[in-house]
Amino acid sequence: MKIIKKLSQIFLIVIFLTSCKTSLRKDSPIINPEDNFNANTYSEKKIMEIKFSCGDDGISEYLEDGWIILKEDSQEKICTWKSIPATKDCDMEKDKGCKITKPDKIGEEKIYLLEKQF
Repeated sequence: MKIIKKLSQIFLIVIFLTSCKTSLRKDSPIINPEDNFNANTYSEKKIMEIKFSCGDDGISEYLEDGWIILKEDSQEKICTWKSIPATKDCDMEKDKGCKITKPDKIGEEKIYLLEKQF
């Protein structure tokens, strides 16, 4: 019984010792980023999404600033809402429950995906 107990302790110690690997530091060559830098091929790009709705259109300011349109999309959007009484004898100031809100003007929302290189 003592032999089994000793063997199990030795076995556990061996397992613990072999499971922990030592960290070997390998000397790798340091790459100097300045040597590989080519100013002609490197350029940073910025991408931005802007939205204009209900007749507003300020895209020309961005185009003059050097932005390029990658994608243009448009969708219908409600520009203004109006409140109307639900019945003829409804007083909208006193009774808020009889007020119905519905779209007044429907316009278009334009979504632009822009890109600029620096």
